[in-house]
Amino acid sequence: MTIVPITYFSDMLCIWAYVAQYRVNAIKAAFGDRVVFEPKFCSVFGASDRKISTTWRDKGGYKGFNAHLRQVAARFPEIPVSPDLWLTVRPASSSGPQLFLKALQLLEADGGCAEGTADVVTWTLRRTFFEAAKDIAQWRVQCQVAEEAGVDLGAIETLVRDGRAFAALTADFQDADALGVQGSPSFVLNDGRQKLYGNIGYKLLQANIEEVMRTPSEDQASWC
Repeated sequence: MTIVPITYFSDMLCIWAYVAQYRVNAIKAAFGDRVVFEPKFCSVFGASDRKISTTWRDKGGYKGFNAHLRQVAARFPEIPVSPDLWLTVRPASSSGPQLFLKALQLLEADGGCAEGTADVVTWTLRRTFFEAAKDIAQWRVQCQVAEEAGVDLGAIETLVRDGRAFAALTADFQDADALGVQGSPSFVLNDGRQKLYGNIGYKLLQANIEEVMRTPSEDQASWC
């Protein structure tokens, strides 16, 4: 059986990554253990105020960005989005929740929590921001979500304090640079030959996976 590994880069505050998670879930349901996602993070909203105030300076600032997000959400009625995003709550940085989640990924890899816990907490944190409009950049919000999932918060704090979580997050950023990742979300497969970026539909992702399964040879590039 051919197993297709996919490195999946995203930013926790990116709405397109929020949308893409539904497609990731659909791929997992369709292909089962024949597809393995390796979640990594990139930095799009690492300094959110600078990004929004610069990118949206002439387009209405935070109000304009909020209107853009609501327009995106209107295209995907199955994906609930709070109308208050970036108005009543403005997370300072996506780096905070991503650092927390790298610590959780390390903890899970070391057997410190049940398999799949990091994925569950990642999804819950995304929903906490996009659906409930809570500031997931805050440590207390991250801890509340993780604690409800049964995570040992002391172990998470240790991994942050001793620098291992910082190292893991930095490695993600370096990998994104090395692979030429343009933004969030990005899917990298077939040893880097195939890179899918942005609002990627399910059928396009499916086609790329099936092509890799059809021609798994490492020395043969895909035509997708």
